[in-house]
Amino acid sequence: MNRPRYFTPREVSRHCLPSDLWVSYLGLVYNLTPLADRHRGDILLKPIIDAAGKDISHWFNPKTREIKTHIDPQTGCVKYYTPQGRFLHISPCFPCSDWDTDFGRPWWKDNTYQIGILSSKTRFISIINTLTSQEQTLEVCGEETIWEILQRYLPYNAHAASYTWKFCGFPLDMDKTLKENGVQDEDWELEELRMDCDVHTPSLHLYFNDDLTEL
Repeated sequence: MNRPRYFTPREVSRHCLPSDLWVSYLGLVYNLTPLADRHRGDILLKPIIDAAGKDISHWFNPKTREIKTHIDPQTGCVKYYTPQGRFLHISPCFPCSDWDTDFGRPWWKDNTYQIGILSSKTRFISIINTLTSQEQTLEVCGEETIWEILQRYLPYNAHAASYTWKFCGFPLDMDKTLKENGVQDEDWELEELRMDCDVHTPSLHLYFNDDLTEL
C-alpha cells in the first residue's frame, strides 16, 4: 500500500541525538538529521538539538502552521515567539547586516524532512504464536492496518506472513485496522474502572499455514 508510515511518540523519542535527530509537530514526524549535519557548530541549532526526540507543536500556530509570533513590547513590532531561544531560519529581533537570508525555504516548511505521521492514539497488543507458544507485546498505532502491524512483528518472527492472524477465533482482514476488525480500544473504560490499561491488552493469535513465506 502506498501510504505514509505511522510512528509512535516512543519511536520518535529514541532519535534524540544530533547525529540522529527526529522531532514531531502538528501531527507529522520529521527527520532533521540532515539539517543538523549541514549546520553543525551553529549556535542557532541548539534549541533544535534540545528538542530532539520530542513534540514541538507548541512552537507553532496550528492555524497558520507557522512559528508563533507576538508583539515585541520594546519595539511594538511583530516578531517570532521563541522562548526556547532563537533557532535556525528565525530572523534577529533587530536589524542585522550579517544575517544570511539566502537559505531558501525555512526548515519547518520543508517537506523533504517529513518521514511520516505521528499516531494520535497508540495501543498495546499481545501477539501469540500458537505453534511455538511465544508471546510478544507490541505498541502499535491505532491507525495501522494488521499488515502494517505484521511488519512491526517481523523482528520476532521472520515468517509472520505464513500465519493466519485471528482474534477471538475469527480471521483478521489484513488491510483493516484493529478497530475495523472488531478489536476495540477499551483504554477509556479501563481508566474509568481504575484498571491498568497496559496489563489488560487484547491478544492476536497466529496459526501456522503450510507455506513458509519470508519477508
